[in-house]
Amino acid sequence: MDFEALFQGQIDALKTEGNYRVFADLERRCGAFPKVVNHGETGPSEVTVWCSNDYLGMGQHPSVVDAMVETARTCGTGAGGTRNISGTAHHHVTLERELADLHGKDDALLFSSGYVSNWASLGTLGSRLPGAVILSDALNHASMIEGMRHSRAEKAIWRHNDPEDLDRKLSAIDPARPKIVAFESVYSMDGDIAPIAEICDVAEAHGAMTYLDEVHAVGMYGPRGGGIAERDGVMDRVTLIEGTLGKAFGCFGGYITGSTALCDFIRSFSSGFIFTTALPPAVASAATASIRHLKSSGMERAKQRRQVARLRARLDALGIPHMDNPSHIIPVMIGDPNKCRMIADILMAEWGIYVQPINYPTVPKGTERLRFTPGPLHTDADIDHLATALNALWSRCALSRQVA
Repeated sequence: MDFEALFQGQIDALKTEGNYRVFADLERRCGAFPKVVNHGETGPSEVTVWCSNDYLGMGQHPSVVDAMVETARTCGTGAGGTRNISGTAHHHVTLERELADLHGKDDALLFSSGYVSNWASLGTLGSRLPGAVILSDALNHASMIEGMRHSRAEKAIWRHNDPEDLDRKLSAIDPARPKIVAFESVYSMDGDIAPIAEICDVAEAHGAMTYLDEVHAVGMYGPRGGGIAERDGVMDRVTLIEGTLGKAFGCFGGYITGSTALCDFIRSFSSGFIFTTALPPAVASAATASIRHLKSSGMERAKQRRQVARLRARLDALGIPHMDNPSHIIPVMIGDPNKCRMIADILMAEWGIYVQPINYPTVPKGTERLRFTPGPLHTDADIDHLATALNALWSRCALSRQVA
């Protein structure tokens, strides 16, 4: 069996479809973000990052960096293994308390990433609750889908952000069976936001628990950065809130928050927690510093909202088609994978602008896009430069414009 030929054949098919992914070789420099060094084929050059999920630039905030460095000096680098074997670092305890407070819950539990926290938690809930049915929003993230598959529980898919369809799906299930309604707050590709209160109304009417993924919202929304549920005043109505430390908080790791019994249940039965090396204490310390800062400072969120509005206004004035949504994510629609890749390459090579093309399977075929995430550290000049570049490319590539 020629395995190399099998591997290469599928890679070649990806390239033919225009869906082969190329990763830029970037070097972040502390204090310079969103400017980074691109180690490209022609040598190092400075580019501006426009697609980072470090939405607020907290990965280079002085207090966050100082916390990580100081803890690494005092505690060393790694955690020494799983918490089951090596024990729980005090920095883990501190961070979990900070996260529980952020979401108004009794307890929290850390994981090695947001992907793992979804996979492990949904997998455990679905497999350990007898006869459970998981009701999944049609556009839920791959990590949630993998968790549901791993659980082997029965699954029902409801139309995206449609509480009425959720109600119909719940009504068809035996009231005695445990039901878990799983959905996100901010959907990362389209940037739309779930009607959390209405979903909670439906779930509560059917005695279902709610599982809310807030990974693209924590740090970004609410008076303390608790997410859309905090902004909408419904955190207390959501059974489990899941989040990440790797986006707006600028660090690494994932977590869940909920009741003490719920978090202990996941801790006790989830293989994704039990058998995974714990976060290094230095990472936990940095995340704690970031969360504490964003709980008390609204400056970063205010600047970020301003720059999002500014870029949207520039794109509207130029007729550059972008998806209208109420979030911080600006998808500029291309609709063709090869054109999407080509435009991204030209932006990098000729304009010093880095944005990763978003193609299938991340988004459906025919909806390929460039996904821009303006942040508080992007200057007005950065936005003007991006708008000028996109305007030139839309003319050069004869792309259709959006009529106001």
